Amino acid sequence: MQKGYLLLSDGSLYEGKVFGNDSICCGELVFNTSMTGYPEILTDPSYNGQIVLMTYPLIGNYGVDEEWNESCGINATALVVKKLYEGPLPEGKMSLESFLKKHNRCGITDIDTRALTLHIRRCGSQNAVIYPEGKEEEAKALLSTFPSITERDLIDGVSVKKVTENPSLGEGFIEAPKNPKYNIALADFGVKRSIIENFYRRNASITLLPPDFKSFDVLDKSYDMLFLSNGPGDPALLQNVVAEVKKCIGKIPVCGICLGHQLITWALGGKTVKMTYGHHGGNHPVKDLDTGKTFVTSQNHGFMSDMSTLPESVHLWFINANDNTVEGLYDAYKQVRSVQFHPEAAPGPQDATWIFDKFLEEVE
Repeated sequence: MQKGYLLLSDGSLYEGKVFGNDSICCGELVFNTSMTGYPEILTDPSYNGQIVLMTYPLIGNYGVDEEWNESCGINATALVVKKLYEGPLPEGKMSLESFLKKHNRCGITDIDTRALTLHIRRCGSQNAVIYPEGKEEEAKALLSTFPSITERDLIDGVSVKKVTENPSLGEGFIEAPKNPKYNIALADFGVKRSIIENFYRRNASITLLPPDFKSFDVLDKSYDMLFLSNGPGDPALLQNVVAEVKKCIGKIPVCGICLGHQLITWALGGKTVKMTYGHHGGNHPVKDLDTGKTFVTSQNHGFMSDMSTLPESVHLWFINANDNTVEGLYDAYKQVRSVQFHPEAAPGPQDATWIFDKFLEEVE
């Protein structure tokens, strides 16, 4: 590995060693507090356009298996770690560095991730660039002109281009049910395989719709629900989608996760705002305001719903127990229900998988 650097848009500079692809990588830098699950994190389409900093110090010690992937390849722009594991691995597992090389992604190790995480918490998520020694001028030029996350269309590269019936998820995942009880139209903005699998497990068939779907694509068919998936980027840029979702609300149950939850917020008349550093990790406590119970969730988002902008008919379902931000909402009359966190986990605790049953109760 050769010497490399991580440069933030505010001028902060960190020295380390680059691994994987040794090209210049630029994106929004965010930190993830998960202790494990780096293959699922890297392949989560919601990380498209972002550099992921892992707060846990040793990463890569159990290798990578393609069966753990949440999509066809790595979506995160790059990976930042304190210590890259380079020792022996379980039989049949690929090293993390080989995994990044295979998918043409770069990483940097030997970074003081504790200091960097505290810096992001103080100053907020921001663009950063990783580059090998000798590429400083090119890296600075790229960083100076690189658009912010609120200016980028990040969905195009991670979503389907045409209607797809019951997609095969590959090895390690179950297949679509042969005699489904439910028929769900799933608007794909970068859906994780585990979300589809959770619907398959509940005897639901899935039809993936491209992100530019129209309301008649849903309402003119015999679907039981419109589901809006997770995905990368700023929901405020997707007002064309919001307009189509509005036309569906009240005519068919509408549910969503993460970006889907944020789009539902807009469709119900609310707005979203960018968070200082977001929620990324598998240890976020969420309180159910209907039952008073608190459970631990997996999260990955940099935007949140502004409850004060929503109409009174919308019920606040969940809040984050750390900072009281909105984690879920529903409108019982309109049959709308959504969550900001990831009930499918992958990685993370599976405390919230029952949310999929709540979604399907809207159909019942």
